[in-house]
Amino acid sequence: MQLRKFSEHVRRSCHAEEVSKEERGTAIGKRKGMLYEALERLDALMAIGEKRREAKAQAAARGEATFAFSDQRIHSYQSRTTYQDVVMRFLRWCRASFGLNRLTDIDLCAEELTCAYLEERMRQGYSPWTLATERSALRLFFQERTLAESVSLPKRHSSQITRSRLPAQRDGHLQPAHWQPLISFCQACGLRREELRDLRVHDVCVRRSDERLVVRVVHGKGGKWREVPVLDGQEEVVLAQVRHRPPDEHVFAHLPVHLDIQAYRRSYAKCLYEQLAGGPLPPLSSDRRLQASEVDQQAAFQVSAALGHARLDVVLLYYLR
Repeated sequence: MQLRKFSEHVRRSCHAEEVSKEERGTAIGKRKGMLYEALERLDALMAIGEKRREAKAQAAARGEATFAFSDQRIHSYQSRTTYQDVVMRFLRWCRASFGLNRLTDIDLCAEELTCAYLEERMRQGYSPWTLATERSALRLFFQERTLAESVSLPKRHSSQITRSRLPAQRDGHLQPAHWQPLISFCQACGLRREELRDLRVHDVCVRRSDERLVVRVVHGKGGKWREVPVLDGQEEVVLAQVRHRPPDEHVFAHLPVHLDIQAYRRSYAKCLYEQLAGGPLPPLSSDRRLQASEVDQQAAFQVSAALGHARLDVVLLYYLR
């Protein structure tokens, strides 16, 4: 039911302004439009509630590489939204550039079209991360793992990451002093925005196995459940938000739009790593990526799990710098 509602929502949002009646294929018995067919294909790729790690384990048993593994399915609504935006933009580009308006025609020359599209996007100056996301989305949509492999995308360097690193325009729209309890809570447990939004009072509890205060995330990214350890010394900051409140009540009734959640997650990741490793991170220049050999890998994996990633490379590149 939840998936059906989501599919209806993305169809309405896509059709409302951008998909004409002719494209929808609803008028006078006409064939389905190209964009409508693309939405149906994306619907068929949805795998909400299914576990990607099972497919990954099967691939490992076959001797296949599992780094950055994909089972060519969509496991989260956010991924669906991101990939759908890419696919719709690509299909409109195909129509505007080559006059193609049937998905079957685009399927036949997906390799050539995707290469041309990515090369044009590179000329337009899009970031390496945007280009990599677009190629991944199109590989999934066309179910071709090596699509546009001949296109050499720009390398991604940690020094080019600017998200939550530099002053931004949104910073001027937020009064930190007014939101200090919320900011301190974010820094103490490093939750995502959606996880903070859905958090209820009863999700803050003491774990029986080690008597540690944790925050339970019931539906994290990809629908995953996890327990997030609160930083040592920050327990009171978290408990102050839930004390003497009904168990089913949301912890936060409102989250300001301009709250820099990613910066607080980075702060949490660094502090948690140093607590677990018993020492500071190694000093780094701004243009060099942190290497796995330079860190306590057990501590880094624990940080990754707490953040909801379970990937060492993500933590090293985006958080522990």
